[in-house]
Amino acid sequence: MVILDAAAHAFSTKGLAGTRLTDVVEYLQIPLSAIYPYFPSREHLIEEVMYRGISEMHSHLQKTLEALPSGVAPLDRLMAAVEAHLRQVLEFSDYCSAWIRNAGQVPGGISTRQKKLEATYGRIWRTLFDDAIGDRETPPGFDVRIARMLMLGAMNWAAEWWDPHRGSIDTLVATTQFLVQSGVESATGSSAGNRRQP
Repeated sequence: MVILDAAAHAFSTKGLAGTRLTDVVEYLQIPLSAIYPYFPSREHLIEEVMYRGISEMHSHLQKTLEALPSGVAPLDRLMAAVEAHLRQVLEFSDYCSAWIRNAGQVPGGISTRQKKLEATYGRIWRTLFDDAIGDRETPPGFDVRIARMLMLGAMNWAAEWWDPHRGSIDTLVATTQFLVQSGVESATGSSAGNRRQP
C-alpha cells in the first residue's frame, strides 16, 4: 500500500518521534482525510509498519537459509545470516530499517503479534550461534547469549551511523563477518587456518 510505503520511509529516516501524519500525506500529496479509512490513528499506522518490518526480516532470513546448499557448515550459515540481516536493513527495505531504528519507541508498547515474531526471529539466531559453537568448550566467563546479543546490537546500530557515501555495503558486510567469525573461532579454539573468506 502506498500509504504504508510512505510511512515506512518517513519512520526509517526521521524516526517515530520526528514523523507526523502530515509528513506522510505531504510526501504523497494527498489530503489527511485519505489516511483515516485505512488507519484510524497514527498508532495504527505505526503498528502496521513495525510489524511489516519484522515480518520482512524474518521472511528474508528464512529464505536465505533455505536457499543454502545442504551440508553447508554451521559457521557459513551464520555468515550468510549476517549478510542477509545487514543488507535487508541497509539496502532493501524501509520497513526493516523503520523496525530496527524505532523498536524501543513504539507508543503504548510493542504489539503481541510483533513480540511473537521477534521472539521467533531471535530463536533463529540462537540456533545459528549454538550450531556454530557446537559442542566445543568455550573460555570461562564466555556467554554465548551475550555474544549473540552484542553482535545483533552492533549490526542494528549500523542503521544509525552507516553512510553509503562513505563506504560500500560490501565492505561493511565483510568486516562484520570477519569480526563475528573471528569471535566464534577464538571462543571455540577453531583453527584460523581454515577461516572462510567472506
